[in-house]
Amino acid sequence: MLDTTKGANNTGPLLESERGFRLLVEGVIDYAIYMLDPGGTISNWNAGAERITGYKAEEAVGRHFSNLYTHEERDAGVPAKALETARQTGKFDTEGWLVRKDGTKFMASVVIDAIYQHGDLIGFAKITRDITQRNQAESALAESENQFRLLVGGVSDYALFMLNPEGIVTNWNIGGERIKGYRPDEIIGQHFSQFYTEPDRAAGRPARALRIASTTGHYDEEGWRVRKDGSFFWASVVIDAIRDDTGRLIGFAKITRDITERREAQQTLERVQRQLAESQKMDALGQLTGGIAHDFNNLLMIVSGNIQTLKSRVEGDPKAQRAVQAIETAMQRGAALTRQLLTFSRRQSLNPLPTDIPARIRSIADVLRSGLGGAIVLDIDMPGEVWPVTVDTTEFETALLNLVINARDAMAEGGRVTVSAQNVCDPETGHAVAISVEDTGQGIPNDILAKVFDPFFTTKPVGKGTGLGLSQVHGFAHQAGGRIDIESELGRGAVVTIYLPRARTLNVENRSQSRLDDASDTILLVEDNPDVATASAGLLEELGYRVRITSNAETALKEIESEGIDLVFSDIVMPGKMDGLGLAKALRARRPDLPILLTTGYSEALACGQNEFPILRKPYAIHELSQALAKLCQ
Repeated sequence: MLDTTKGANNTGPLLESERGFRLLVEGVIDYAIYMLDPGGTISNWNAGAERITGYKAEEAVGRHFSNLYTHEERDAGVPAKALETARQTGKFDTEGWLVRKDGTKFMASVVIDAIYQHGDLIGFAKITRDITQRNQAESALAESENQFRLLVGGVSDYALFMLNPEGIVTNWNIGGERIKGYRPDEIIGQHFSQFYTEPDRAAGRPARALRIASTTGHYDEEGWRVRKDGSFFWASVVIDAIRDDTGRLIGFAKITRDITERREAQQTLERVQRQLAESQKMDALGQLTGGIAHDFNNLLMIVSGNIQTLKSRVEGDPKAQRAVQAIETAMQRGAALTRQLLTFSRRQSLNPLPTDIPARIRSIADVLRSGLGGAIVLDIDMPGEVWPVTVDTTEFETALLNLVINARDAMAEGGRVTVSAQNVCDPETGHAVAISVEDTGQGIPNDILAKVFDPFFTTKPVGKGTGLGLSQVHGFAHQAGGRIDIESELGRGAVVTIYLPRARTLNVENRSQSRLDDASDTILLVEDNPDVATASAGLLEELGYRVRITSNAETALKEIESEGIDLVFSDIVMPGKMDGLGLAKALRARRPDLPILLTTGYSEALACGQNEFPILRKPYAIHELSQALAKLCQ
């Protein structure tokens, strides 16, 4: 309320002040400042009023101020109520829509003050400001906040919520309810630490998270969290500190996502990658050992062949005979090691047949018991019916003996070894027979477990083992189309299980071989290594055969065209376009009745499938060669 009562004195300065004030008011353009008489008629008008409303002074002065209101507000008596409020209280202020001269609306901030002189109401001072832009900005902000609130509230894959500076939950979205199981009324007002596991709470991890977020502005981690029902999930957690314009901490924004499935998928991928790396490592080792075994077998063949010659020449000389016997024993040990290497590399030439596993295990039970010694008990656990499997029985018995001996060495104080077999449906092998060897020994540490199948790896003292026992078992299982698994825990022994596919009917082609008339027939020997050829020819000649030697398959095919070849004895691994197996097939096509015997210490061509030609393993002794040749006559 304004009172314009004037004093008698100071008339000159007062008039000057009023003139200056009038100029000030008339010059203001951001505010509409004008006077109303007690009835509401406009009595003056400034530049700001003209700019805001569009009316010039001559158009506005003398008109009622209600013309600036909307029809709805005029009909509702809003202008009269505004003046009445100002008259009774001295002031009226509000925000609302007003109308310009051109009919457009604008949001206005309106203040009306009553003016009194000598206690009598002489009119009103009205100040109006166009706040349309501010109002639009506030509306846009309110709409944005509402949309953001709807967005956060509607997100179901993330738990989005706020914490106060002490860690109390202050709001909650549908994602938090879905992931953690709490309704808003159950969790708002509770401390966020209840999402952590008991060990994490005891270790102070919730407080540490807030401390780091407060200090650095941000905290993120992955870890186990607990739902309302007590179940666990693997969570990705982000906490951001929230501060006001002065930098004061007002709380934290917390985002949690359930990434349990992603973590499990990542672990599965890592497991597959490890398995692939292990497979690649085993394959590389297999290629290396297979190549070494091939060359080594040729060397052993030279030794073996010449031993037979030496034996015939040292008869009657005991000292020389002992030396030859020592050489032969060493050669046989070398041949055994080579067979283990080839089995590991899955390049051993095998003779797989349908085998009754329980019967085979029982047939060698005494051998297994003697290998264990008196301090260890052997149990054989076989159900009533076990499927047959297709294996090379010699390699199977060697693998089983290796497992039993390995179990024995893990039980220095004695114990029990259980050999069992049962039908299973294995995820990798399908319908299979699982042959297990379980011991009650000391177990295998985790860092050692992944290396036990590596060739030459051993934890035994020097001279107590070759490190090829389990690698032979590994190679045997895979070459037989199965797999091997080992489980162990320190102090609780170990279980090694071989999974072998259930046997299918073998289609073995029986071909009649012409009977050799006598041991004086001519044999075509095909061998690329001259020293091996000489040793082999010596053995054949000692058996009474005439020998022709060629060094490759192409020459052998030409040689066979001549008369007098009664039998072909060929190495498999040879240089050139055709190996020994290819030669044998070509000869079979030309002369179906020609007896053919193959020999090898290593052949990738024979790693899979059935062999239609008899094979003699290198190195071989003279009696083994004689038996193999005799079978061709049957």
